[in-house]
Amino acid sequence: MKRMMYASALPALAILLWVTACGSPQKETTEEETMMEVEEAAPEEAAPSIVDIAVGSPDHGTLVTALTTAELVETLSGDGPFTVFAPTDAAFAALPEGTVASLLEPENKEQLTGILTYHVVAGNVLAADLSDGQVVETLNGKTLLVSIADGTVKINGATVTAADLSGSNGVIHVIDGVLIPE
Repeated sequence: MKRMMYASALPALAILLWVTACGSPQKETTEEETMMEVEEAAPEEAAPSIVDIAVGSPDHGTLVTALTTAELVETLSGDGPFTVFAPTDAAFAALPEGTVASLLEPENKEQLTGILTYHVVAGNVLAADLSDGQVVETLNGKTLLVSIADGTVKINGATVTAADLSGSNGVIHVIDGVLIPE
C-alpha cells in the first residue's frame, strides 16, 4: 500500500520539478545593480545650510538668536552662496556689558542687521581664496580687511579659529571677535 502511495506521488513531483525548471528564468542581480536600486529608493539627504550649521553648533547660540531677531534666518537659508564670518558666544560675551541685550531689542533691529550683514560676504570664499591685505565687500556694503601672518588668518583683527565649514549654500569661518562696522 505504501509503495502504491509513493508511486502515485512520483509523477506529481516530477511535473512540479519540470514546471519549476522550465519557468521564466530569474535574472541574477549584480551587487552594483542592487546598490543602484538602494540609492534610487533612498532619497539623498540634503547637506545642511549655513544656518543649520550655526544652529547645530554649541558655540553659536548668540549668533543664532541675533539672526532670528534680525529676521535674517530665511535669507541666510536661501540659495546663496554666502560666506559667513561667525563670531562665537565668547566673542559676543567680550563686547561691553549690555551691548548684546541692547542690540536684541526691537528698536535696534536695523543696527543689529547692519552688524550681522557686516559678517557676510556674497559668494563661496574658502580660506585658500583669502590673501594677506585682501579687501572683501560685505552684504551691508562695507569692507573687511584680511590679514595673514604665520598661518593665522584674521578678519578686521578677529582670528579665524575654524575655517571652511561647508554648507549647502555657502561656507562658515568661525571667528573670535564680533565685527562692528564704522
